[in-house]
Amino acid sequence: MKSILMLIMNESTDIFVDIMSEQTAATAATGKIEFEEAFALHHRTVFRAARSVVQDAAVAEDVVQETYLRLYKNLDSITTEEMLRPWLIRVAINVAKNTVRGNIRANTRDDNYVKESGTTHAPSVETEYEESAGVSEIHRALSRVKEPLRSCLILKQQGLSYKEIATSLDLNESSIGTFVARARQEFARFYGKPGKETI
Repeated sequence: MKSILMLIMNESTDIFVDIMSEQTAATAATGKIEFEEAFALHHRTVFRAARSVVQDAAVAEDVVQETYLRLYKNLDSITTEEMLRPWLIRVAINVAKNTVRGNIRANTRDDNYVKESGTTHAPSVETEYEESAGVSEIHRALSRVKEPLRSCLILKQQGLSYKEIATSLDLNESSIGTFVARARQEFARFYGKPGKETI
């Protein structure tokens, strides 16, 4: 049974790869970027960029949807494939930052309401687990790293080249290596492990 499932999965993967190869060939021939191809090729990168800013998977998916909606509306303005990935990352980061700003305002209103009503909430099991696992400490240290250093570090960890990072963040490509090194130093200092490269 397991081997039948693997065979079906392999066949569907082969079909997907064949479809993607045809779409990539069509893009190369026409010079036009297809929406489905852009989604399939860059979804994971866009999600990671959004998640690095909002730090919540569900909110990051909302940011990804908004990013691809904007791509769909502006598909004709993106003329080459090499412009697409940096454009998507830049839009995702901007949408994510706007989302965070909106959430901060909403949380401030909620906190004021809680203070006025005198009610408190018990921490969730998930929150307790994250704190015990040190995840929140990592997020806290990372959030203390200044921009654009933090974004450079996160995008570099996601496998982007210096050129792609520079294009995405509208920075000078020759500065990206320095920004990444400084971000690593700041992260290590804030995380409490100086001299040890944790990222």
